[in-house]
Amino acid sequence: MKDKRLSVSAIKNGTVIDHIPAEVLFKVVSILKLDSIDNMITIGNSLESEKLGKKGIIKLSEVFFHDNEINKIAMVAPCAKLNIIRNYEVADKKVVQIPDEIVGIVKCVNPKCITNNEKVTTRFKVVSKAEVKLKCHYCEKITDRDNIQIT
Repeated sequence: MKDKRLSVSAIKNGTVIDHIPAEVLFKVVSILKLDSIDNMITIGNSLESEKLGKKGIIKLSEVFFHDNEINKIAMVAPCAKLNIIRNYEVADKKVVQIPDEIVGIVKCVNPKCITNNEKVTTRFKVVSKAEVKLKCHYCEKITDRDNIQIT
């Protein structure tokens, strides 16, 4: 029997974000504002994964991310992996990791928090990396993964 799988062309240079839980794939697309770039993007969703059951993958030609963007990915997809592609080869692999402190990329859910009422940079202590729970430095309100708003 013939193999009927479709293949996606390789990228010469860029980034592949793999092991994104399928249910948050489009949240990652939104967080990284991928709808506003002109580079070639390939998005696959609900792909089979032994580890996740269903996963998503994003291939971006000529796009490379800074640490603060990688931290944004970690907020919604803490098990994601980045493959940096150079000349069609994997040049570097990065595992997305949630840092111990999140500064300036997440909005506090407390409407009375000083960060929502004055020009103060948000700052959170990560109280759980497994469940992604953040504690605001200023008002001490806990924010969980389902309520995180990326700025």
